[in-house]
Amino acid sequence: MNTSSILADIKKKKLSPVYLLHGEEPYFIDLIANAIESQVLEEAQKGFDQSIVYGKETDFSTLISMAKRYPMLSDHQVIIVKEAQNLKWKDDELLLKYLEQPTPSTVLVFAHKYGKFDKRKKSYKAMDKVGIVLESSKLYEDKVAGWINEQLSAAGRKIHPQAAAMMADYLGTDLSKVANEIEKLLLNVAASQEIGPAEIERNIGISKDFNVFELNTALSKRNAVKAFQIVNYFAANPKSNPIPVVIGSLGTYFTKILKYHYLPDKASAVAAKALGVHPFFVKEYEFAARNFNRRKTFEIIHLIKEYDLKSKGMNVGQLTSAGDLMSELIYKILN
Repeated sequence: MNTSSILADIKKKKLSPVYLLHGEEPYFIDLIANAIESQVLEEAQKGFDQSIVYGKETDFSTLISMAKRYPMLSDHQVIIVKEAQNLKWKDDELLLKYLEQPTPSTVLVFAHKYGKFDKRKKSYKAMDKVGIVLESSKLYEDKVAGWINEQLSAAGRKIHPQAAAMMADYLGTDLSKVANEIEKLLLNVAASQEIGPAEIERNIGISKDFNVFELNTALSKRNAVKAFQIVNYFAANPKSNPIPVVIGSLGTYFTKILKYHYLPDKASAVAAKALGVHPFFVKEYEFAARNFNRRKTFEIIHLIKEYDLKSKGMNVGQLTSAGDLMSELIYKILN
């Protein structure tokens, strides 16, 4: 089951006796655990029939004893084990025994964050057999803009592809942070209005003219004046535009330009899927590929790697500031 179907079932009170929520992305784990915590029981019932415990502070003997109890005021008893990765899983014999015949009125949730559960363990197979197991994987950088679009579309809202790309470049793969900013947009932008770059600047604080996304676009057009204006803005606002993020974005962008060069089929829909971008941006990659041939693109990717090392203090030479490093890198890209 995916996150959406699990959440839909929770809303309908179609519940499982056990949930194992595990993986490297905490956002989806928290989303489901919080839905169970807030939606299964009424507020008056929670004091009697809901328990929140932490993996480091409990053990399986205590958990199974709790799980075997019956609810007092409702149809279900909810037990949520937060930070379940800290449980002593090597001592899970009692859990295995319990899972042979789990208490039907108990909803036992394991929120196992920041890493995958060992699928070789008997307890994994047992939970998968009688309950729901969700692996919450990290979202790749090139999927964040699409995820932003999906979240807003599910809320009945529209966002311009450029605005979604701005958010993705600026916020990265921290989905909790991205989700908070989406909520801010939902609250502050009229429902009838498409969310564009101006709304992103006004509500999230990302400059619509001076951001990594616009730097990439300026470079694709070989617009040196605009590129250096943006880099100077970054130098004056280093906390909002840290050099590792900027260099990482440049690396991703030029890797996609190189990939575009080698696409056998450069039709818009095919190229968009291969590059992991919205079809709106394919023309830009086509334009960039004309301005930077294969050989030059290879050279630029090598340069970006070199300056990534310099930004981390290796072979810096006489350049000491992040702004100087970025200016020199941009100069070499354009020449």
